[in-house]
Amino acid sequence: MSDTYTPPKVWTWEQNNGGQFANINRPIAGPTHDKELEVGKHPHQLYSLATPNGVKVTVLFEELLAAGHTDAEYDAYLINIGEGAQFSSGFVDVNPNSKIPALMDHSTTPPTRIFESGAILLHLAEKFSAFLPSDPAKRPEMMSWLFWQMGSAPYLGGGFGHFYAYAPEKWEYPINRFAMETKRQLDVLDRHLAENTYMTGEDYTIADIAIWSWYGQLVLGRLYSAAEFLDVASYKNVMRWAEAIDARPAVKRGRMVNRAFGDDLSMQLHERHDASDFDKKTQDKLQDS
Repeated sequence: MSDTYTPPKVWTWEQNNGGQFANINRPIAGPTHDKELEVGKHPHQLYSLATPNGVKVTVLFEELLAAGHTDAEYDAYLINIGEGAQFSSGFVDVNPNSKIPALMDHSTTPPTRIFESGAILLHLAEKFSAFLPSDPAKRPEMMSWLFWQMGSAPYLGGGFGHFYAYAPEKWEYPINRFAMETKRQLDVLDRHLAENTYMTGEDYTIADIAIWSWYGQLVLGRLYSAAEFLDVASYKNVMRWAEAIDARPAVKRGRMVNRAFGDDLSMQLHERHDASDFDKKTQDKLQDS
């Protein structure tokens, strides 16, 4: 960084300073406009976008349905964070932190709100007794890796991803700082996966879903155009694990839901209300109709 910054005694908000997402970042909470959320016919109402955090939940829903849990049916509504939809009054009622994903579980009376992706994964896994370790003694290991992801990914996304891909300028110090940490995290995973098929051994669990949505997609070249920069191919055990999860049909479907970006329109299903939507309502088909 060429200029030395001297912090003022009291920080003030410069609204246009902050890179690609400056128009939606702000130092206060609460809604900016009134708009109620839509509610569909299924027990679970998801409001999300196919970012890594959003993908976690749609992958789990599709895995639950593939495993025969028919009560896991869900409606998924698109929340376009680039347009500030997460600051509507309806969304803030579900998640006061204004971050996707957010879930309303209408199988309870009154409906239960769940926000934060890890909390949603745990809620659904426990509700359906699925994608948890078959050996209860391994539950603490699964929980440890699940919360490892929650604590580690902000360094990857808000740290490395922001300064490498989204900041208004490329500064060497923060890129080097967060690239080092991202590579350390990949090494943590690589060493662990050298001796384990999945994060808790032979069981595919919500810890895998959570970690894959960030680190699996990173090594598969889907985040920040940074695969070569980070030399992700050198993490061979992470790559093996990431490719195995990526090949699961439910994972492919989960990646499509609430996706409103990318060049491949066949991978964009803006809203999901029925299993048939994957065949009939992706953006390539809607544009051709």
